[in-house]
Amino acid sequence: MIETLIEKPLKILDKTPISPTAEKQLNRLLKENPRLKKILLSSETLEEVRIGIRLWVMEYMEIHPHTYAFYKNEIKGRKAMEKLSWQDYAAIRLLDYLDHAGISVDDLNLRGKKAVSEPFKMLWLATCKGIGGAQSNFFRDMTHLFRQFSGNELYKALSRETILEWMQRHPGGMDPKIIEIRKKNKARIIEVLARKIDSGEIKSPRFKFAHNLTWEEKITTVNQWWDDHIFHLRFAVRDPDLLNELLDNSLNEETMDVLHKAKKRGIPFFINPYYVSLLNVNEPDFAKGADLAIRYYIIYSRQLVDEFGHIVAWEKEDIVKPGKPNAAGWILPTHHNVHRRYPEVAILIPDTMGRACAGLCASCQRMYDFQRGNLNFDLDKLKPKETWDDKLRQIMKYWEEDSRLRDVLITGGDALMSSDASLEKILNAVYEMALRKKEANKNRPVDEKYAEILRVRLGTRLPVYLPMRITEKLMEVLASFKEKASKIGIKEFVVQTHFQSPMEITPEAKLGIERITKAGWMVANQLVFTAPSSRRGHTAKLRKDLNDIGVMPYYTFSVKGYMENSSKFATNARAVQEQMEEKIIGKIPEQYLDEVKDYPQTAEKMTEHINGLRKKANLPFIATDRNVLNLPGVGKSMTYRVIGITRSGRRILEFDHDHTRTHSPIIEKLGKFVIVESKSIAAYLEQIEEMGEDKKEYTSIWGYSIGETELRPSLFEYPKFDFELTPVITNFEG
Repeated sequence: MIETLIEKPLKILDKTPISPTAEKQLNRLLKENPRLKKILLSSETLEEVRIGIRLWVMEYMEIHPHTYAFYKNEIKGRKAMEKLSWQDYAAIRLLDYLDHAGISVDDLNLRGKKAVSEPFKMLWLATCKGIGGAQSNFFRDMTHLFRQFSGNELYKALSRETILEWMQRHPGGMDPKIIEIRKKNKARIIEVLARKIDSGEIKSPRFKFAHNLTWEEKITTVNQWWDDHIFHLRFAVRDPDLLNELLDNSLNEETMDVLHKAKKRGIPFFINPYYVSLLNVNEPDFAKGADLAIRYYIIYSRQLVDEFGHIVAWEKEDIVKPGKPNAAGWILPTHHNVHRRYPEVAILIPDTMGRACAGLCASCQRMYDFQRGNLNFDLDKLKPKETWDDKLRQIMKYWEEDSRLRDVLITGGDALMSSDASLEKILNAVYEMALRKKEANKNRPVDEKYAEILRVRLGTRLPVYLPMRITEKLMEVLASFKEKASKIGIKEFVVQTHFQSPMEITPEAKLGIERITKAGWMVANQLVFTAPSSRRGHTAKLRKDLNDIGVMPYYTFSVKGYMENSSKFATNARAVQEQMEEKIIGKIPEQYLDEVKDYPQTAEKMTEHINGLRKKANLPFIATDRNVLNLPGVGKSMTYRVIGITRSGRRILEFDHDHTRTHSPIIEKLGKFVIVESKSIAAYLEQIEEMGEDKKEYTSIWGYSIGETELRPSLFEYPKFDFELTPVITNFEG
């Protein structure tokens, strides 16, 4: 269920009667909490209501000094949070609601209209006059809050066996029965494509049939082309009707209506045939809903279609004017080629095919750039221009003269969409830059040395979207770069990819990962925590299946963006619940942390490392990922408190930056960042219930209202320099 979020003026809402469903939920809340009912009915003013509730909560705080100190921010951090009890969470949230009563924030789910948090005013008006406009989902959230505060809704730790049972619900792409289904999908898709190539409906100078071939020979030819990644790019699906035909006309009328409207609105459509073959048409019982996480990445939502044209930039650091600082204070050399937030890391977005992808994810964080035309799938126009060489030199000079940079992430788009030659040119430029940086340090005084390049990363979804791209020739490029770069002090070589579901781990993907690790590059995974991937046990199963093929989890990202991504959004409470209740069984024991930190430097043995650690530590999977939300300016963080709630029950969260890592010096000026979530807890639970989930298994989700960012695992910490860095920070203007 996706909520309709139409806000009327505040004065009108305050006088709007609550619905019968909302009234029923309110009566349940009042019956369970006589003291709350007494406060609401006996108060003549809203201020009296607030005073009465604050006195009630402070009675609890007086006998729980640790909780009060955490609420006051006198103590903070992960360890302090882990000492909080289930009731503590509720007590802190009640005080935060009181402290922020009347807060008005821009709600970009409503195109910038104001969202106001007045939970106790809404309770008071509803109880005394039956008005206030609050919806049933608001009262559901408040009911669970007071159950938690009163101790009537207790937290129950889950057993390892329960989590393992949940994991078994989710089949993976290496399951023999799934492999057989995909073979049939592939055969169906190949037959459709062969027919269209034969008729001239779709054309390519490179992929055309020789004269006088039989139909069987044509099918054989397309089967051979299937192993060529260029074939999949040339014949990528750009039209909803073709997608439906490849899926045996299994998409329903509503879905097709949304897809046609998306095309009409100008939303790009680009899905390669291999990835289409991962979608099931006639699902057997054991695989019901197994491809949902993949399907959500292909099928656009009505909310995205409605919002396209109104999407705003999520990451303010992407707004760049050369020579002027971005939102994080960094002065960047070009308009669209460098993204930077942290001192140690810079992202390179090349002017090559690397600006495109092998498919468009429906929840793409750069949909804003597709909206304004900066990104597209016109592959022929994305070939490098002469000006790119000049830009590349300019960027490398900028990095060479940077006092803090030690980590280069080449992405896009997708780093591996660049041709072998283009990628090799970029890597060679990085190598020369790193070498010059190292040589320059020899002439700098002891206390004036610059950071040298320690890590090079490639951001790519192609091992998932199009594993045929992971060729032996490409691996020669990567292995050659690693060999020479290692000699000048670059220690870590990482491919950051994006598996979304165990169903994406296919024999083809497994082969691609094996080739990458054989070339000496570690593969790390970044999961986007969408609604279907947030189902109980799904992410845990993904970690386990990734470990099986030698991949280490890196980040689990909450969906960012506003209303355009609401159908994909799993609340941050669910992200913390998964972290605290499911991921916990994969936590690395402290005695093995030193061992893990050296894994990247022997990446070719990664599968051996993972299997050895899982066996001796008795871990079903290794949970080296951190749950975070990517926030404008603040960066990646899961340090937040729920400070308010809207009439529709959508929570208002105040995020602080991740105190466990180094930030731009401007971070203290930026302050905290407030977001309004795009759906309520109740709506999220109804949505996953429609996916076949049992809402009762998620009951504790209501209580998660505080997050603290996890420490970065030793696996992903930077190797230390054997010298002191200069205190001077270059390329920065605070």
